[in-house]
Amino acid sequence: MIGKKEKLFADFPPVSTSEWLTKIKEDLKGADFDKKLVWRTNEGFNVNPFYRKEDIEKMKTKDVLPCEFPFVRGNRMDNEWLVRQTIEVDDPAEANKKALDVLKRGANSLLFSMPSDKVTASTLKVLLKEIAMDKVDLNFSTCQMHTLDLTRLLVDFFQSSGVEPGSVFGSVNFDPYMRILKAGKDFENAGSVLADLIRMTAGFPNFRVIGVNAELFNNAGAYITQELGFGLSYGNEYLAQAVDAGVPVEEAAGNMLFNFGVGSNYFMEIAKFRAARLLWAKIVEAYNPSSLAYAKMKIHAVTSAWNQTISDAYVNLLRSQTEVMSAALAGVDAITVLPFDSAYKPSDEFSERIARNQQLLLKEESHFDKVVDPSAGSYYIENLTESIARQAWSVFLSVEEKGGFYAALKEGFVQSEVGKSSRQRKDAISKRKEILLGTNQFPNLNEKVSEKIGTKSTKGCCSCTQAPFLSLDFARGAEPFEELRLSTERAVKRPKVFMLTIGNLAMRLARAQFSGNFFACAGYEIVDNLGFESVEAGVEAARKVAADIVVLCSSDDEYAEYAPKAFDALSSGKEILVVAGAPACMEELKLKGITDYIHVRSNVLDTLRSFHSRLGIC
Repeated sequence: MIGKKEKLFADFPPVSTSEWLTKIKEDLKGADFDKKLVWRTNEGFNVNPFYRKEDIEKMKTKDVLPCEFPFVRGNRMDNEWLVRQTIEVDDPAEANKKALDVLKRGANSLLFSMPSDKVTASTLKVLLKEIAMDKVDLNFSTCQMHTLDLTRLLVDFFQSSGVEPGSVFGSVNFDPYMRILKAGKDFENAGSVLADLIRMTAGFPNFRVIGVNAELFNNAGAYITQELGFGLSYGNEYLAQAVDAGVPVEEAAGNMLFNFGVGSNYFMEIAKFRAARLLWAKIVEAYNPSSLAYAKMKIHAVTSAWNQTISDAYVNLLRSQTEVMSAALAGVDAITVLPFDSAYKPSDEFSERIARNQQLLLKEESHFDKVVDPSAGSYYIENLTESIARQAWSVFLSVEEKGGFYAALKEGFVQSEVGKSSRQRKDAISKRKEILLGTNQFPNLNEKVSEKIGTKSTKGCCSCTQAPFLSLDFARGAEPFEELRLSTERAVKRPKVFMLTIGNLAMRLARAQFSGNFFACAGYEIVDNLGFESVEAGVEAARKVAADIVVLCSSDDEYAEYAPKAFDALSSGKEILVVAGAPACMEELKLKGITDYIHVRSNVLDTLRSFHSRLGIC
């Protein structure tokens, strides 16, 4: 047993940062340190390959405890978050039955999504029957034009039920600016409605009525710092609107619920939520509240819809599991896990149960709820927190310079910036710089994507003939690849890709695997081979199986010999010859008429679209 005063690793002398850097540069053998090892993030800052204690010594928040301003380490002395599930209220009785069932299965927070025609007193009476309102976190959303009516009915219902006002926890998702972001439609008199809602629910101190839906940016493809920066400006706009309408800042801040998305960038997402609490606390502090306790940010996290896929949908479980882990470790207040099949059909009992259990496993088996802010003190995450906070604050200031969030929305600034990021990310996906496993990398060849797509509801909010403002595009990152694959499945003939493997064993096998993976992203049939003694034998085998595309797989040195032979042998047919790789002799081969190459620098999506066109697939 080690004595109390005995130090671990005492026999090892300390190593300074300069010594580490000297050793690293020696091992790089002249290669540029910054280019090789410094990560240039899409979020707008660099990440070093290692951090040390000295990198956090000057941070003002390094000694802050949980529950202490500026709340970077959380709002509570425990990490018990709420497990939320969304329930569509098409039939109030069925929705009530489902709510009672999921509460027995581990959920303790509900979000009832209500069509405007269901916003009635009779609906609430049926919907909330036998639900212990003082034990369950109750949240509601409906068309923004009917939120005031819904809130009035809820207050009447709570009062008539005799429940203790302080024991009612939950929210109504009033977010008029969401109308612009989703449909390009404005909402007049938002400030006065905010004030009315806050006054209406004043007797229920734990029931919030302002929703800041920053998850919309996440689901539209925004980068982490954009989601946070725009989300902060979003909240600040509502705070200012409420204060201008005569609502005390304490009541306005205490009525906000921030709904953030959470993506698969594991450590970045942990740092994002820590930075969010820090920055929001600073914003509220600027309004001079009577107590800094009102500067706590209430956060509900929802796993990302942007990176969900139809192809190989069980991989969505892997993505959402890292996402819920990030949110839980970061100390959010409630989490919704989207079911793995939600991208392509209405979720069923199985997928919803799995989604709940993803959170319950973290609590019951991993005990994530027993430790507050376990990432605190991590040199890496502390630096990520500070870097994200700094960059997000820059985004926040850029919106404020436009006159605030509402003015920036009407100008289209926020939507345009998110749109640029979404296009950049989709371009990265098309080039495999950003991986969606099962879609643009390692697709499941045996899966029929079209067979499992169901009919998802596309219910709108309110009818309106004009949409004068720019809205966000919520197309998922995988959709361009999915469209390719679906068009292949619906084609009269499924294209067949033949691997003409020849020459160097290691190279031909590696390139055949790469090429099969490449063309499988479009759903083409792949015919692999162990190898051929001659190009002519390979071409003969390709024609026997009626191949549409023949991929020559060999080494760079051997392409100078094999590629012209393959080209000549195939010249009498309709097969397309493709060379796997980017050999040094490429320019010479192009002069001979060999124009198609696939390699790691190829834009996979654009290349496959080109083959689609040449093969006559619409």
